[in-house]
Amino acid sequence: MATSKLQQYSQKPRVFILSDISNEPDDAESLCRYLLYANQFETEGLIACTSTWMKDKVCPQYMEKMIDAYAGAVENLNKHVHPAWQYPSAEHMRSLIRKGPETYGMSAASIEIEMSPGAQLLYDAIIAPSTQPLWVLCWGGTNTLAQALINIDDDYDPEDSKRLLSRIRVYAISDRDDTSAWIRNSFPDVFYIASIHGWAQYGLATWPGISGEQYYGFDLGGPDSGTFSPSWLKQNIQIGPLGSFYPTPTCIAEPSTPSFLYLIQNGLSVPDQPDFGSWGGRYSLTDPSAEGLNSSHYSDVVDRVRVQDRTYASNHATIWRWRPAFQNDFAARMRWSMTPDFSAANHAPVLVVNGAADLAPVRISAAPGSTVTLDASASYDPDGDTLRFKWWHYREPSATHWLVDNEIGKLRIKPLDRVGAKVAVTVGGEAAMGCVLHLILEVRDDGVPSLTSYRRVLIQVVGKQGDGGVEGIREGVKKL
Repeated sequence: MATSKLQQYSQKPRVFILSDISNEPDDAESLCRYLLYANQFETEGLIACTSTWMKDKVCPQYMEKMIDAYAGAVENLNKHVHPAWQYPSAEHMRSLIRKGPETYGMSAASIEIEMSPGAQLLYDAIIAPSTQPLWVLCWGGTNTLAQALINIDDDYDPEDSKRLLSRIRVYAISDRDDTSAWIRNSFPDVFYIASIHGWAQYGLATWPGISGEQYYGFDLGGPDSGTFSPSWLKQNIQIGPLGSFYPTPTCIAEPSTPSFLYLIQNGLSVPDQPDFGSWGGRYSLTDPSAEGLNSSHYSDVVDRVRVQDRTYASNHATIWRWRPAFQNDFAARMRWSMTPDFSAANHAPVLVVNGAADLAPVRISAAPGSTVTLDASASYDPDGDTLRFKWWHYREPSATHWLVDNEIGKLRIKPLDRVGAKVAVTVGGEAAMGCVLHLILEVRDDGVPSLTSYRRVLIQVVGKQGDGGVEGIREGVKKL
């Protein structure tokens, strides 16, 4: 069976979505894309919520309509993924839809107010026995989350409450009501990814890197805007039983999508390390001391991306640098939804690095000035396509301040075969002991559309006093 050669996963991230769907078409667009990746996630809630843009109603019926469209696609989708990692049924996804509070922000955040059905479902998911964290993706306001946190804090003693809240991972598409800042201040131990900026100044946030350069006027000439053009969307996305329900964008397309692109299992994402970077962007701690008020809050950082003769440095670039790959992947999955014929669609390469076929980073140690060999020649394409190998040094995740060039020297990468599947990598003599260097293997096939898979190699620089890498840096900060 051809599908048995496809990528497998060690587990599915637990996901819980809060959306002010119907306020604009954008969250319907994001939900449409999310459903195409639903086989990678353990979805535990789809909650219709309010936000600053829709303060006194919630619209779960728009979620139901998209799930109805998904019902016409799921059988075909299952013909294009590994038998062990099938898509959930439409009936199951529909059973997860609930309403959050039908009021704005803090007006719902009180122990005296009965929890909304959405907050009750979230409460149950947080306290359920699990070894995995629960990712709460906030596309709208966060008062559903606030209700759940307040009730857990009231129902459990401080030690148990802290243990339960340590399971939560939040990725918020900026603050959309007045509970978000309150949550970060009242529950500072909750792992929380969110851009911080003036109220509604969304162009300053990281997430517009998904598609917003023309609307907000940033990084013009850097991102490939063509893959969100009306003609491209009409030809590649607004097709088939599911894609025909993808709304035409009005402001920017899919602003909520980075929250789950961050979790896509493609060999790039390491979800508990926001500073590593992925399709959903890159973030770092606002206070790495672990003693401050927001010591678990991750916010914006900058990547530097070279396009032709110009270098773009912005937080938006941490997302748009991956756009050609994630848009092609989106288009490929939409084609899956239209045919049960495996041979009529493209599927991503499967990478094997130094004998390891799983998606976890490859971890090696190397002394300054030493050379290590990496071999991905056992990688293959499920469709028999030709593979193109690219190894590159992603320097920003290793840096501790803005001036990357002054802190992180470049790895020297030498191909050892004709196609570049095998390379020799030399660590610079100036590399600091304890530093963790990020080498990215990016492999594209020549199918239509061309698909990309990744593997991250983490090189721990060691020596007589080598110690700790990124964690060592954090421990050092704690001691200051």
